[in-house]
Amino acid sequence: MTLQQELSTITTLTPLTDEEFDLLRNLIYNQFGITLSAEKRSLVVGRLNKVLRQQGFDNFKSYYQYVTTDSTGQALETLINRVSTNHTFFWREADHFELFKEQALLQVTAQLKAQNRKDLRIWCCGCSSGEEPYTLAMLSLEYLGLSNSSWDLGILATDISSRVLDRAKEGIYSEKSLENLPSHLRMKYFKKTNSGDWGVIDRVKQLILFRRMNLMRKVWPFKGKFSIIFCRNVMIYFDRPTRDDLVEQFNQFLENNGYLFIGHSESLGRTNQRFRYLKPAVYQKV
Repeated sequence: MTLQQELSTITTLTPLTDEEFDLLRNLIYNQFGITLSAEKRSLVVGRLNKVLRQQGFDNFKSYYQYVTTDSTGQALETLINRVSTNHTFFWREADHFELFKEQALLQVTAQLKAQNRKDLRIWCCGCSSGEEPYTLAMLSLEYLGLSNSSWDLGILATDISSRVLDRAKEGIYSEKSLENLPSHLRMKYFKKTNSGDWGVIDRVKQLILFRRMNLMRKVWPFKGKFSIIFCRNVMIYFDRPTRDDLVEQFNQFLENNGYLFIGHSESLGRTNQRFRYLKPAVYQKV
């Protein structure tokens, strides 16, 4: 490609005024609970300019008006798909998975058996492209062993972004994405694809229900409770009141003595009376 051709492909970014940024970040906060600081302004510009060009808008205010008047909800979904950050990989924050398999599963399954129950429910919210729920499914199968067929094991995986959920359902990952995953899990629960990537086997896929869910919805669509909830690196995008409300909701839908895993950069605070602090980013419902 010549220099002239390269220059012709450069598109000037549409400027974002203070008023437009306030309109967009208030919309995102009210709809999804996500707080965008002033430092995120360039991120908004960079990620939404392609959408503006595709939709034919020459300024962000017109785009905002389009999003807020779209009765289908598709424009709002496109907005959050573009703005939300989805970065993850297998075996991220590995100490959580060690505690999950060595302590959490042991205690919650013992409690369920004491109640003559074998319905093990796990929720991974903010599941991104699926690495976390697939890991939880593999470790659960490893723990239950030959008795897994007698358990009703189900993992709900939710995210606000339909784009990453589509990737998660596909269950295909690069060699690099799996480089931290213990090799015995890779060899047992993945198969090599023709393209050289790795695909999750059906036995694992069948344990997981992927659904789009906005955590800010007033009523959560659950009838039962979960024994374990993973909500890692999600609350960092929320302000304190939103985080507090979310933790109250988790408390409502978590079994007694159930486990809540959050991100290492997050905290419930030592004064929280609903959960007992176990170790950094790991709590148990009182």
